[in-house]
Parts: sequence; structure tokens; C-alpha cells
Amino acid sequence: MSQPVKLVILITTLPGRGPEQVAAFERLAPLVRAEEGCLQYDMHQVTGEPERFVLIERWASQAALAAHDVTPHMIEADAASPAFRAGPAEVIALAADPLG
Repeated sequence: MSQPVKLVILITTLPGRGPEQVAAFERLAPLVRAEEGCLQYDMHQVTGEPERFVLIERWASQAALAAHDVTPHMIEADAASPAFRAGPAEVIALAADPLG
């Protein structure tokens, strides 16, 4: 049985371009959440920092995440994001089980 995949993605937009990140997420989120194996797909703005966001993703398996990465809507989103992002997103994979 495969383990769920947990990701934290750190996103920084160009100055003043945070609203474009929010709009892009709002368009994308329903499509991603409808994908087979998507357990969570939520974005939060960092308090007091309008250009910084944290995306939290949980997938049922590595295979579900791999399928997500090649969907047409993700390919399109990845191609559009450099227009408003300050650089590539930082993807942090979390261990399957919490500590403690």
C-alpha cells in the first residue's frame, strides 16, 4: 500500500502581484480538488506579507501526485506563473508520519 504524500509549497510573487497568485489559485483549486487522489489543496497568504503564500497539498499516493503534475491545467498554470512570481516555488516534502 502506498503512503500519502504531503507537500508544503512556498510561493513568493513579484511586488504588487499577489492578487494574480490568488486569482490563479481560485481558478485552479476546483480542478485540482476534483482530481483522483487529491486529499487537500489549500493556499494561505502569509500574515502581513501580501506577496508570500503557502500551499498545502496532500495526495493519496506518489502516483496520484505524478498524475496531477501532468494534467493540462497544471501544465498551463506552471507556464503562466512566471509572469507574476518572483521565482520558482519551493517544494518541501514532509515525512509521512508526524514526529512526537
